[in-house]
Amino acid sequence: MSAQDTMLAAAHAEVKAEITRTDTKTGLLLAFVGAVLAGSWTVAKDMPLSLPACIVGGLGMALLVAAAGLLLRSVRPNLRGRHGFPLWATLTAEQITAALATDRAADIAGLSRIAVAKFTGLRRAVDLTCAGGALLIIAALITVGGAA
Repeated sequence: MSAQDTMLAAAHAEVKAEITRTDTKTGLLLAFVGAVLAGSWTVAKDMPLSLPACIVGGLGMALLVAAAGLLLRSVRPNLRGRHGFPLWATLTAEQITAALATDRAADIAGLSRIAVAKFTGLRRAVDLTCAGGALLIIAALITVGGAA
């Protein structure tokens, strides 16, 4: 195996590992967001909330729902992609071997674009989760403080 083949194989493995790490982080954050939404709803439905607390809490919940949507979108399978599983599903074993031998750089580029899209969605979801959580904390403080 040439030095270039070794570097391409390492880059390919690195990109696939990054996709896996991003999907794992996304799954954990989605579970967290779901738990926060469920817990917030459970607590809020049994408390007398003022209008400001309802507005701030509602915005926080909306941001968490938007974060959940981004997370689900980032793990949604892309069956129209030109690289990876969708492409390989249409090829014979010999064609897959030939495609990987001659087109590994294109596969790395395609997988890298997928990884960046997933990472960008995850980063935006984290930002929305932080903002939504902060709004829920403010709503709780408004409720505890008795602001009318």
